[in-house]
Amino acid sequence: MSRRWRDWRDDFWTVLEQSVFVEPSTNRTFNPYRDVVDGVEVADAASIRRENLAAYLGCFADRPPTLIVAEAPGPWGCRFSGVPITSEAQLIDPAFPVSGRVASTGDRSPHAEYSASIFWRELEHAFPGFLVWNTYPLHPHREGAPFTIRAPTAAEIAFGSEPLRALYNLMEPERVLALGRKAEKALGALMIENQYVRHPSQGGARIFADAMRALFS
Repeated sequence: MSRRWRDWRDDFWTVLEQSVFVEPSTNRTFNPYRDVVDGVEVADAASIRRENLAAYLGCFADRPPTLIVAEAPGPWGCRFSGVPITSEAQLIDPAFPVSGRVASTGDRSPHAEYSASIFWRELEHAFPGFLVWNTYPLHPHREGAPFTIRAPTAAEIAFGSEPLRALYNLMEPERVLALGRKAEKALGALMIENQYVRHPSQGGARIFADAMRALFS
């Protein structure tokens, strides 16, 4: 691994420590890298998720040429795993390219996520030629319903713009793919040229798959 790439990761991690990791959860957001919910995850769940994210970033021997920007952590994927568009069930699969630990507990542990399954089914062959990050790095949910998903607000997207801009500036990718309209809008606000791709959720799996096969063939 080159020193330059190691420094890139260290610099991005510092940005996360100063902004994302310290942001408190609210009645409409959950910070998976800071907070823990008793009864659904282990006591050190936040630490596990940070370790999983660090392991994900550690998979790259060099800077990947493609940055994929998604919307926000889903309730059964990144919210529990800490890795964008990745589930706990995938992290403990020996055949999966990223390894990690399970933070959840209970009958449904480890959690799996539909969008994560579709995403990696189409893109695992191209890894580590891409890095995926969320426009809003915390989990947005409806008030009183912590395991739902809602679109991030303008203020939340603005909060996520700092680590997103830092990631783009440090990574200097050859191309940027916007996974969904929220990601496309956030990247546009930062004046980052990007290509829109349909998100695999909400009936978009086939369109997403066709697009990714064309882009990573």
